[in-house]
Amino acid sequence: MDDIIRTMRISGSGLRVQGQRLRVIAQNIANANSLPTDPNGKPYRRKTITFRNEFNKALGLDTVKVHKVRPDMSAFGKRFDPNHPAADADGYVLTPNVNTLIEMTDMREAQRSYEANLSVIKSSKRMLNSAIDLLRR
Repeated sequence: MDDIIRTMRISGSGLRVQGQRLRVIAQNIANANSLPTDPNGKPYRRKTITFRNEFNKALGLDTVKVHKVRPDMSAFGKRFDPNHPAADADGYVLTPNVNTLIEMTDMREAQRSYEANLSVIKSSKRMLNSAIDLLRR
């Protein structure tokens, strides 16, 4: 039974990091059209998230943790809009470096990973309940 509980804890750590990943993706999508308000301002900069394995001494097992959430330093886009208050001398406005197609793809991947971890927890729970039922008899 101990292995089943450990499995649930490992999958629980997977659920947590995928939930955090979904929050970062949601923030990127929500700000995909955020523009600066003046010519010297910068638009929203996309964020990326990375994970790492971490040995949990208390549990005696490897779990996954968020390593870093950092800005994506790729170039901003430009859009010609000479009437916008943030337009430069040539009439261009910097746009966020968020590609909604990439964010939606990342979201689907995070969702699938979240669901896979949830399935492991549900299966482990069924196995644990079956073992408890056998012990009661």
